[in-house]
Amino acid sequence: MTNQLQYNTEREQLIIPEYGRHLQKMINHAITRETKDERNKVAQTIITVMGNLQPHLRDVPDFQHKLWDQLFIMADFKLDVDSPFDMPSREIIEAKPKPLAYPQNFPKYRFYGNNIKTMIDVAITWEEGEMKEALKLTIANHMKKCFLNWNKDTVEDDVIYNHLFELSEGKINLKNSTESLTDSTSLLKVKRKFSNSNSKTNNHKNNAKNNRKRKRY
Repeated sequence: MTNQLQYNTEREQLIIPEYGRHLQKMINHAITRETKDERNKVAQTIITVMGNLQPHLRDVPDFQHKLWDQLFIMADFKLDVDSPFDMPSREIIEAKPKPLAYPQNFPKYRFYGNNIKTMIDVAITWEEGEMKEALKLTIANHMKKCFLNWNKDTVEDDVIYNHLFELSEGKINLKNSTESLTDSTSLLKVKRKFSNSNSKTNNHKNNAKNNRKRKRY
């Protein structure tokens, strides 16, 4: 009996494994039928079985069309039956998708990130006024925060203004601005505050887990 065992790796590879091997055998049997009437009857039975295997898709538009397409695909396009839908094209089904074009951004100041450039481009399109000035300062403060994530030391506002002027191609100029950005010490304190609170939360969770593991007598 051991010699008669058959592993799945030795069997025919399933085209759509979700339907199982028995349904694939039914489709192979339908292909071997000599008359078209026999093939039509077997194909209708197979479609009914496929629909019963996926009842959650009955309300999906073109459900029957999808089942017939899958039937032809599992039959390797060799099943000659009268279908209410056109047989799908093998070339279209087996066509490889075109490579997806990923954005290739190589910013000069990578520590600011790509979102800063998007924010700058949006700010350039705004009309002059208080809202635009506020947006410019918000962008500059965010750039300063990003800079401090990369360089833990303090950074002068002039450095941020020069970088902003360069990244905006000279369209945003805050070099002569009388407004001051948020102090570096304040930004670093906020960052330490959040990091300490997170560490306390993690320690509390770890202590709770350790207490649950202790035996109680």
